[in-house]
Amino acid sequence: MEDINNLLNSGEVPNLFPYDERAAVMETCRVAAKKTGVTAPEGGPLEDPTQLWQYFIKTCRANLHVVLCFSPIGEAFRERLRQFPSLVNCCTIDW
Repeated sequence: MEDINNLLNSGEVPNLFPYDERAAVMETCRVAAKKTGVTAPEGGPLEDPTQLWQYFIKTCRANLHVVLCFSPIGEAFRERLRQFPSLVNCCTIDW
């Protein structure tokens, strides 16, 4: 639940990718950003690792949809909502 809470709140799960995989993801993002014409705030291509990672997170957030199903009956649902506030703040609850 902690990973889902982080995913809903910030769009990423901390320490999900090891360093070598993260470098490969950023290189793929560099190519994708050039293809789509995304530039850095200064106007040049995305080259900074922080900017590339933010581009990756932004793209993932735009394309990610999460469906969670919980039974609203009982104390367990209330406890989950208290422990993981993103379930309320970042979701639409369909009773």
